[in-house]
Amino acid sequence: MVRKVSILDLADYLRVLRRNWIMILSCTLLGLLVASVFSLTIRASYTAKTQLFVSIQSSGSVTELQQGNTFSQARVQSYVETIKTPAVLQPAIDSLGLELSPAELGKKVEATSDAKTVLISISAVDSSPVQAAAIAQAVGQSLIAVIEDIESPGPDGKSPVKLSVVTPASAPASPSAPNTPLNMGLGVLNGLAIGVGIALLRKALDTKVRGEADLRRISQAPILGGIAFDSGAAKKPLLTQATQQSPRAESFRQIRTNLQFAHVNHTSKAVLITSSLPGEGKSTTATNLAIAIAQSGQSVVLVDADLRRPRIDSYLGLDRNAGLTTALIGEADVSDLLQAWGEDDLYILTSGQIPPNPSELLGSRMMKDLIERLEATFDAVIIDAPPLLPVTDAAVLAQQVGGVVLVVGSSLIKSPDLEKSLSALEMVNGKLMGIVMNMLPAKGPDAYAYSYTSYSSAASDRESRFHEGSEIIAPHYAELSAEALPRRGRE
Repeated sequence: MVRKVSILDLADYLRVLRRNWIMILSCTLLGLLVASVFSLTIRASYTAKTQLFVSIQSSGSVTELQQGNTFSQARVQSYVETIKTPAVLQPAIDSLGLELSPAELGKKVEATSDAKTVLISISAVDSSPVQAAAIAQAVGQSLIAVIEDIESPGPDGKSPVKLSVVTPASAPASPSAPNTPLNMGLGVLNGLAIGVGIALLRKALDTKVRGEADLRRISQAPILGGIAFDSGAAKKPLLTQATQQSPRAESFRQIRTNLQFAHVNHTSKAVLITSSLPGEGKSTTATNLAIAIAQSGQSVVLVDADLRRPRIDSYLGLDRNAGLTTALIGEADVSDLLQAWGEDDLYILTSGQIPPNPSELLGSRMMKDLIERLEATFDAVIIDAPPLLPVTDAAVLAQQVGGVVLVVGSSLIKSPDLEKSLSALEMVNGKLMGIVMNMLPAKGPDAYAYSYTSYSSAASDRESRFHEGSEIIAPHYAELSAEALPRRGRE
């Protein structure tokens, strides 16, 4: 179980990186650019080194020599600290004629030693390689003289400690700073780290539902299908305006097939199409789903029950002055209000005039009777309802239909809003048949696509087999009396 969670977490992180790869790449390149500019603008400096050997001037026994070696190792660290003193630095300044104070020269000089050796390394940094070598050599010679003077027992005595130059300072051939390859490497790593950090922070703060992975954190409801974002859908929203084998057309055919399987155990033929918020594409989904079902040979009625912002009449080019509200208030029979559309067995019941009390009308007994009458007449009843969160209309209608399809607009809705919508359906015992993901990106980690080269023929075969067995999956409904059938356009 722990292993499974870890794999899912890793997949989530990879998805975050894929979603933000442009921003991560930009931060990485910016880090490289900053490091390059820094390396080019900083003045080059050179480092020269010299090494001194500390020895004891004694010709005694082996034991005395070992004791002297221990003595010299103990003194080396003190000599290293002495290098930074004015006693050592001022003579070096005087010998080279430098216009520096001992404190300023001390910033350019560094001395180190290994605790297990008697070697002292002196390094000097300067913008000139020759000057760096001269400073290192002068400081080394000054230290030799100062130590000899300090360690001498008296005016005529000889110092027991001797410092010798074993590695003379030489002018370096290449600068020690800036280290351009190192700076560029650090710039890339820092930029990459900043980019990944921003991506993870955005993920932590971003609650938008962008794809199936985000949806699965909220609900395990079946996904009936996904519709990729199509920039041309705004001007040509209908399924009949797309080519037969287009991704958009295939998406609605898949939703139609999955919906038929999801609806097989329901006695009601009415399906409510809604969303959480306006703008998620519920009306176009309802319209195209009705067209797709009609193209499969079934009789379909599409009801525009969005009595707040009806859209279906404008999509299909129909008159909505008389429609659903006209039937609900008893001014006309529903069979007189149905408008045939297209070449298939598809009828539209537009919204009619917008009433002042939509929720009361949709929750009335007249609405329930109207749905039952349409179910008795048609193979499928598709109802376009208002969004769940702004108004209660969809929740009221959900109690009167066989199932609800929730349209989720990719990157248009946030997780808390979707959770509220699902809770609203659950509170009224609405039967959620599945979810349709709409406006999914065509590329990237949340993309929704098919392999059309081999899928089209297989889909056609599958659908033909499905409809041949429709008496098993969707029972054939008996013909009703003539007065129950729509009077307009039906034989």
